[in-house]
Amino acid sequence: MTSVAAARWGLVFWEHEGTARAAVTGPETRSGDAPVPEGAAFVGIEFAVGTSLRHVPTPLLVDGGIELPDTDRASFRLDGARFETPRIDDAEALVERLVRAGTLVRDPVVAGVLRGTSPRTSARTIQRRFRAATGLTQGAVAQIERARTAAVLLSTGGAGADVAATLGYVDEPHLARALRRYVGRTAGALRRGVGGAIALDLGPSGQPTA
Repeated sequence: MTSVAAARWGLVFWEHEGTARAAVTGPETRSGDAPVPEGAAFVGIEFAVGTSLRHVPTPLLVDGGIELPDTDRASFRLDGARFETPRIDDAEALVERLVRAGTLVRDPVVAGVLRGTSPRTSARTIQRRFRAATGLTQGAVAQIERARTAAVLLSTGGAGADVAATLGYVDEPHLARALRRYVGRTAGALRRGVGGAIALDLGPSGQPTA
């Protein structure tokens, strides 16, 4: 599967050949290939930019992650506590439990920046707290999100020139470079829906994703 750059971290649970596993996945700064074992079943939860784990600094997760020990089909251990392993239909309930336990935290300064407000603090402090919460700079987050949006627009029939203009790319070659780095597909491949599975929600007109 093509792994697409992402500004968000997540939790992923999977079972393969009778063994259950869980991992924390970090933000990814470029596209790559992700192995998907045949017959494996996955459930993933992606968290909003600015949300972080209390016991794991997000910068340590960038372009990587950690597998969680002591995981079975029924439960997993995180931040010193056990939680029920989620199914697709109860992922939100798990997030609520993680919030109540204090395992998930959110920096109010970063939350304000993402809402478009101007916190009463210095630009340097904002940059420092943004990187601490997300593992990335504000510019990197914007570039990743813009490339992902471009991929979705192209997959639903958007013309390269129109997508470039809409999203503020200087021209199509700049869009092409962003797609190559962050999405791992060309504009033509996205429009034709070719290239195999891709870790991106392309909407009802796109190809199946994982």
